[in-house]
Order: sequence, then structure tokens, then C-alpha cells
Amino acid sequence: MAKIIVVGSSSIDLVVTSSKRPGAGETVLGESFKTVPGGKGANQAVAAARLGADVTMIGRVGDDHFGEEILNNFKLNRVNIDYVEPVTHMESGTAHIILAEGDNSIVVIKAANNEVTPNYIDRSMDAFRGADMAMIQQEIPVETVNHVSKVCKKLGIPLLLNPAPARPLDKEVIGNAAYITPNEHEAKILFADLTVSEALRQYPNKLFITEGSRGVRYFDGEKEVLVPSYKVETVDTTGAGDTFNAAFAVALAEGKPIFDSVRFANRAASLSVTKFGAQGGMPNRQEVEAQM
Repeated sequence: MAKIIVVGSSSIDLVVTSSKRPGAGETVLGESFKTVPGGKGANQAVAAARLGADVTMIGRVGDDHFGEEILNNFKLNRVNIDYVEPVTHMESGTAHIILAEGDNSIVVIKAANNEVTPNYIDRSMDAFRGADMAMIQQEIPVETVNHVSKVCKKLGIPLLLNPAPARPLDKEVIGNAAYITPNEHEAKILFADLTVSEALRQYPNKLFITEGSRGVRYFDGEKEVLVPSYKVETVDTTGAGDTFNAAFAVALAEGKPIFDSVRFANRAASLSVTKFGAQGGMPNRQEVEAQM
């Protein structure tokens, strides 16, 4: 069983479904409203656990009802929460999501996730012992992402960096990461002075650009490879990227070749969009393998 550490955000998603996305100053009538567990870090931790990994989460929640919901959800999904500490007198993170016109729009409030600091990482070092893979995203402070990249480099733990939400990255962080998985929008921000092909060639078998319905593109050292996605009937795209990253990390940590790992991750991501909620559609291992 692969041992994976996830450093990142834990939130509650407040999800509105509508046939139309409102423009500036516009009010529309929606169809439904739900609250479900989310946060990119938590999503990836839950997805990896469902896919059979031994997962430890490093993060923070508020001392509120949402914080209790987040912790209970981790327990239900067999994610180790020894390093998820509530922050006194602070609210938990939230994501405000509109599902409309076949896609999603999201506003994230970090709140307690801002307390996933470098100092907190240093207090959680025992979690890194024996890890096969570490995962991190960008809904936590930038200095923490930098610090974790250095910790993983020093300890020899491969780091999968999902650079979302998009913001520029220090070149040292890019160098320290073993795998980087931006979508097309994020890639343009990270590598503004390079074309897609130039960026891929600069980071062979390290940079994996997710291209939505087309698939995932990378450079294998000799040629560009596009691993196609799987066609399904989409219900909710929220969490598809997180499912991809978790499945990719699990497959790599288990020693699968890169191409096979991307295929596995694409299959898992395709299944995740067939149900409602960031975590609602995340498949278990048997479901993915049955569809490969």
C-alpha cells in the first residue's frame, strides 16, 4: 500500500446549481443548494484513500461546525487526521461554487487554511516518515508551498505539485517538485514566456498539462504525448482535477510507468464527473480498474 502525505486545504463547499451563470449585477433563479466537503487538499486526500493509498492529511480547520464536518468526513474516508489541528476562534475554509452551463465557477475563502504555515509543517515532520509521495496545492500560503518543496527535496520524497489556484511559482519550487500538474490556464501563468511545447520540453516527464476533454499532455524525453481522456456524461466537473492528481500520485507511488499512471488518473477523473460534488463522484479502486 502506497503511503501518501497531502499538505493542503480543507473546506466546505457551498454549491449552487443553475441553468445560467449570472453576469455582473444580474440575479438568476437557481435550481438547488447543497453543502459538501471540499478543499483541494482534502479532495485529493479522500480520492487517494478511496483508491487504496495509506493517506495522511496535514492541514487546519476552524473550531466551528464546518470544522467538525470536515474531520468526520476524513474519518469516514479512512484519512489519517493526526496532523489536522483546529484553529481556535477562526472559521473553516469555504468554497462558493456555481455549477452552470456545463462548468463551474469558484470563489475560495481560505480562513483556517492560512494557518497551514511553515512552522506548522515543522511541527508535523513525523508525518513525512516513510512516505512514498507527497502532494501539495496552492490554497495555502505560498511560503508553505516553498517550505514543503525543500523538506521533500531534503528527505528524498517525490513531490507532486498541483499549482492551483494559479499563481507564479519560485523556480526553486519547480526544481524541487518531481511532478507538476497545471491545467492550460495555470500553465500559461507558470510559463508565461514559453509556448506549451517549449515548457513541456524543458521539463520532460515532470510537467503534465491537463487539457480537459482532450486529455493530458507531457513530453517523454523524445516526443510529446497526449493521453486522451474518457468520454462520459458529465454531471459535475468540480473535483475532477483533484481526482486526477490523487490517482496519478497513487499510481506513481505504486511504481506504475508514467503513461499507465496518466491513463489510470484520466479514468478516475472521468468517473468523478458523473456524480454531484467534488468528492461525491470520486471512485474507489475497484470502480476504476473495472473501467480500464
